[in-house]
Amino acid sequence: MDAIMPMLTLNNGVTIPALGFGVYRNPPAQTTVAVETALANGYRLIDTAAAYGNETEVGSALSQSGVDRARLFITTKLWIDDYGYDSALRAFDTSMAKVGLDTLDLYLLHQPLPSDFDATVASYQALQTLYEQGRVRAIGVSNFGTAQLAELLARTDVVPAVNQIEVHPYFTEPELRAFNLENGILTQAWSPIGGVNRYAAKSGNVKDPLRDPLITALAAKYSKTPAQIILRWDIQQGLCAIPKSVSPKRIAENIDIFDFYLTNAELSDISALDTGIRGGPNPEDIRRS
Repeated sequence: MDAIMPMLTLNNGVTIPALGFGVYRNPPAQTTVAVETALANGYRLIDTAAAYGNETEVGSALSQSGVDRARLFITTKLWIDDYGYDSALRAFDTSMAKVGLDTLDLYLLHQPLPSDFDATVASYQALQTLYEQGRVRAIGVSNFGTAQLAELLARTDVVPAVNQIEVHPYFTEPELRAFNLENGILTQAWSPIGGVNRYAAKSGNVKDPLRDPLITALAAKYSKTPAQIILRWDIQQGLCAIPKSVSPKRIAENIDIFDFYLTNAELSDISALDTGIRGGPNPEDIRRS
């Protein structure tokens, strides 16, 4: 699987697999087996976060997998409760002890903190220090909008390598993705299949991309699942996607997307499904607990 996995190049020359495996909302008791299953199916990018509460279980899977560390790309994130220069450095050490690594491939600020953007900047400056020390190979952010990115760029020295944001056919974020591209920042899609529309729904009226008639028709055309169609859309747009699952069947299916191509017209049709309505929380509303 490694041989056919597309690799994307970050703005500092580090390469990252175009498709990875996320563990958001994965119960710790299920995380180790899920990550082991992902690694056995060829995933090499694993994305976790301090706030997920499963870094230790991810670390257990990595150590038990037998996969050469040099072939892995591991991401974790700093949560807003640990924002601040010194506290960010301490939190990094805690995360590294949990995942059992000496060097991290990508460290992200999990959210902007609009109510204390000075702390957000100080935290990113801590990430810069870790990068300069060689403890992380790349640094970036998650859930940052254009205004927040612009302010961060103006107040810091290292351009984020990645901005990890909600992207799926019902929420495509074209303006933010264009801003990322213009500034050399890779857009990484969390909830790339649109699962957030199901688990964060506030009513029974769930707008699920997996059930969209266009997506299901394309799935029938290509003898693929709706999830595979959406992930192929992600990849062909140059996004890095990190789908999650605890189902061995779905974990295997989600990486089996490199034997077909959507046409340009089909890509455009899927993009046109955008509703402009995010499924996850608005980053502007995030506050410390």
